[in-house]
Amino acid sequence: MTRARIDGRIDLDRATYDAVVAHARSDFPYEVCGLLAAQEGRLAKHFTIPNAARSMTYYSMDPKALLHAMNEIDDAGWDLFAIYHSHTHTEAFPSPTDVELAFYPDAVYLIVSLQDTQEAAVRAFDIVDGRISERTVYVDGEEAPAGRR
Repeated sequence: MTRARIDGRIDLDRATYDAVVAHARSDFPYEVCGLLAAQEGRLAKHFTIPNAARSMTYYSMDPKALLHAMNEIDDAGWDLFAIYHSHTHTEAFPSPTDVELAFYPDAVYLIVSLQDTQEAAVRAFDIVDGRISERTVYVDGEEAPAGRR
């Protein structure tokens, strides 16, 4: 896997990007969620976490699956690199609820929008103390489609 984070951008390899987008599409029209772990700045593992809320407008990571993933990340000495979820009917931008629930300032927040059903849009954000700053998403060195802004 490729180097994951450089200032102002996030780099994903094609397999990880495709897996995250496929996961987002897998339960449409409901939101999905998951985690990406990294080791020394390189992506190490993708965790799909069930959305316990099974909602079209909200996600709540299943507590048991989340605990299992966090324990595996901790046991392996990895970092929690990214937290992702999908927006099925809106743009890829953090909602007020997303900002309110952003408890991991060192993680990047990825949002996959399926608003355009033909082409998913993936955007990345740092959310720290309620402040949102965007990173540019690159896939194998090419800028990823960001969709509507």
